[in-house]
Amino acid sequence: MTPELIPFLAVCIFIVALMYASVGHGGASGYLAIMALFSLHPEALKPTALMLNIVVAGVGTYLYCSAGQFSWRVFWPFVITSIPASFIGGYFSLPPELYRPALGLVLLFAAWRLFVRRGHVDGKVCPPSINIAMLVGAGLGFASGLIGVGGGIFLSPLMILFGWARVREVSGIAALFILVNSISGLLGHMSSLQYVPEYAPLLAGVALIGGSIGALCGSRHLPVATILKAMSFMLVLAGGKMFLI
Repeated sequence: MTPELIPFLAVCIFIVALMYASVGHGGASGYLAIMALFSLHPEALKPTALMLNIVVAGVGTYLYCSAGQFSWRVFWPFVITSIPASFIGGYFSLPPELYRPALGLVLLFAAWRLFVRRGHVDGKVCPPSINIAMLVGAGLGFASGLIGVGGGIFLSPLMILFGWARVREVSGIAALFILVNSISGLLGHMSSLQYVPEYAPLLAGVALIGGSIGALCGSRHLPVATILKAMSFMLVLAGGKMFLI
């Protein structure tokens, strides 16, 4: 990529971070799409996306937790199995044609279900059993390490559709889930850091600013119905990316 395009890439990263952080996500699926469109080296996509995820999910975790939008009781069973599974997933690389279409369909279906549900927000909450949460956490952790995302893009719709937590709590839980799994996934793929571009600090800086604005709005100001619509939109973007790139 030519130096002249770096500012445009930075602007796109800022926008993605802002949008995704408003629903507690780190934005890895968006970063992957944007960086691929800007023709970054294929080996740089996964580690750079995880690095940006860590930045945005970190500030998101702080802001959602400080706003009281978090439940440790719901969170810990998911993460206790997702961390080692994400580390293992980071070691593997699958041909895109094996998982992209199926994953895209799953994300688009989840987006549709959330959009339909938007009129039934924050109903009765029933946290999952510890065994179910640990099983789901292991599966999502492995998928996040394998694909190079934080896992929140999968966890959030599951939690909302099954009524495992309130919508804002889901965003807070997803932010910390993404943070720990992104760190674990990156540790499982440390050798790839050599491909991270030299302008990565610039991208991290704009992601931090965008993520801070988005998380502040999502944790304190946006109506729950708007958060669900935004989450549906994020899922459509992520799902559509699986078919286009």
